This record gives sequence, C-alpha cells and structure tokens, in this order.
Amino acid sequence: MQDIFLRVSDLRKEGKPFALATLVYSDGSTPRNAGARMLIFPDKSIEGTIGGGALEQRVISDALNLLKEGRSERFKYDLGIDEKDIPLGMICGGKVEVLIEIFKNETKIFIFGAGHVGRKLAELCGALNYFYWIIDNRETFAREELFRDAAGVVCSGFSESFASLPIDEKSHLIIVTYGHKYDGACLEAALKTEACYIGMIGSKKKVRTLFDALSKKGVNIKDPRIYTPIGLDLGDNTPEEISVSIISEIIKIKSGGSGRHCRELLQG
Repeated sequence: MQDIFLRVSDLRKEGKPFALATLVYSDGSTPRNAGARMLIFPDKSIEGTIGGGALEQRVISDALNLLKEGRSERFKYDLGIDEKDIPLGMICGGKVEVLIEIFKNETKIFIFGAGHVGRKLAELCGALNYFYWIIDNRETFAREELFRDAAGVVCSGFSESFASLPIDEKSHLIIVTYGHKYDGACLEAALKTEACYIGMIGSKKKVRTLFDALSKKGVNIKDPRIYTPIGLDLGDNTPEEISVSIISEIIKIKSGGSGRHCRELLQG
C-alpha cells in the first residue's frame, strides 16, 4: 500500500468518508506494535492492518459506528476480554489502545479565476485548512508555485476544466474570472454539476445581463444554489475584504448560522 498519509490526503481531497485507526499503545503480547494503522470504509473494506483477528474485527465494527455518528474516539482493548466485557479470545492476551479518527464531509472549494480576488481567496482557504483548487486559463496565473497549499492548480479553458475536477455535492464553486464571458461559461457548466454552492462575482447589472443571455439558452437561472452577486454584504471593497465576504457566506450556509451579530443573539 502507498504511504498511508498520502492515501489519507488523497481520500480527503476526494471527499470520501473513511476512518483511520491507529494503534497508539500496546502492552504485552500483541499482533502489532504501536504505530500500526488501518483505513476503514463504510462498505467494511479496509486498507492496511492493525493485526488481524478478533481485535481487527472489533475495531472495524467500532469504526463503522463512529462513521455513522461522525465523531472520533480512543478505545482500550484487552485481547482476552474487551472493555465491553466481550471475549476477544486471542491467545496473545495483551492490551492495546486504538485511536479511531473519522473523516467525512470535507469542505472543498473550487476557485475559477486566479486574479487578485482568487489569490486572496486561496490564502484564506489555506488559513482555514480547506481543500481548494484554483483554475485559470492563463499560464502566468495558474502556477503551482503561487498556490503551494492548493489541492490542485489547473491551467485549462474554464469550461473544459470541469471534466477533470472532483466536484461533488459537498463542493463550493466560486466564479471570479477576469471576463464576463468566462463567468457566464463557468456558471453554465457549474449548474450541470452536483455542487451545493455556486457563487459568481459581479455587479447587479452584470448579473442581469448574464442571466438574460443564459435564460435564452434554456439555463435555469433560478437554481437555488446560485449566489450572485456573491458574498455577504459587509461593505466590502478590496480583494481581501471581498474574499472574507465570500468565505463568510460559504461558512454561513454550510453551518446554518444566522449571520447576525452575536450580541443580538444574546439580547434575544
């Protein structure tokens, strides 16, 4: 199996749910030593091993339960009698502790446009540990050295790029290209994906113009996933402020927050 941490990184970028079981402590005779790791998937399949036998089956069972609950937990197992007083029946008879970490529903951001706003959005996504992709059709802008913490940097035609991007129902698409025709092309292509959020930058006049053009082509401009003009009304102006308003909107939608001042919540 490839390096397990690279595998974890790939799975997170793909947004696939899984559990990572790590043997963090072992005492006495045990199948494997501390540091052994195993991946568990919702279909009960695994990659790697923490020792096999009854212990591994119990860890898989506990991991599947945690995947349903969406939380991580550390377990202690006695290889003779486990913490639930259920015999594991392993002859070695040692004791182990296993940390089961759950990964699911990762936030994925796709930024179409690597200009001033796109770069600031990338910096903010990096600070928030969001997986993000940057897409631009200009070689001087879509350069990996400019976005070292990106999950992917794609230099391609905007419309053509959608075919290679891992966009799913947990994906948030941000359209901030350098031209109205590219914004419109991205919006049209975005609506054919399963993305949960499609935001496009632009003035009210630009939005109306693009909507009129797309509507004539039969595009559903009333799709509730569309947020344009993009972002919360924070009185934004600079690329940095615009980026904050966009990410704030995504967080608000993702978390179900009200967007109100916290002091107003205190006042009821």
